[in-house]
Amino acid sequence: NFFQEGVSLFEINKLEAAKFKFEKDIVFNPKSEQSYLYLSKIFNKQDKRNLEEQNLNTVMLINPKNEEAIYNLAKLKLSSSDYQKSKELNKRLKSICSSYCGKSEKLKTEIENLSKK
Repeated sequence: NFFQEGVSLFEINKLEAAKFKFEKDIVFNPKSEQSYLYLSKIFNKQDKRNLEEQNLNTVMLINPKNEEAIYNLAKLKLSSSDYQKSKELNKRLKSICSSYCGKSEKLKTEIENLSKK
């Protein structure tokens, strides 16, 4: 199972090997939202923001209610000073949240504080 191998490698910080496994999983399972999500996490650690964003957007195309992807994309937009997009994403997250409700509230405060500067 390429996905499980990728997760194991990701957990021990072997990012390039993990990336290869997730990409292989996507070849066999093109709608593997979790593989795309892990790829976004790898690109986040590698500071490759464009690739991180592409993978988060793909996750959201596959599953528009993936709370982790919405949250991570909102954080990414916030880090690039796109307060409006971050606010929109957080509002979307708030409307569907089950496990990310607390994080959504914290993010809302963070957006408000940073957009005032």
